[in-house]
Amino acid sequence: MNKSTGRKITDAEHISQSVTDIISTPIGSRVMRRNYGSYVPRLLDSPQNNVTRMRLVAATVMALTEFEPRIRVRKVEIYADEGGKAMMTIFADRSDTGESLEIDQIRIAR
Repeated sequence: MNKSTGRKITDAEHISQSVTDIISTPIGSRVMRRNYGSYVPRLLDSPQNNVTRMRLVAATVMALTEFEPRIRVRKVEIYADEGGKAMMTIFADRSDTGESLEIDQIRIAR
């Protein structure tokens, strides 16, 4: 179900929605699931350099490996949009069908 409209969505859309939720949820913020989420929100105010970029990629892969078993991450790209906001695109394969997925325009900056 789409979290905004309540309408039915496809499996791929649900995976994309789930990935965005995992990435944007700070670890420790869910009362009954303290380990759910990622370290990505903690890295947002870090210097914009290659070390931070690698930490963001690692935090993303670790969180998705643990909390989204329907995909296998192949690649994570981090970039700035036209307004300078940090964004992410995740390239993955579905675990059940092997279908390639591209989950793009995930906003990782406020």
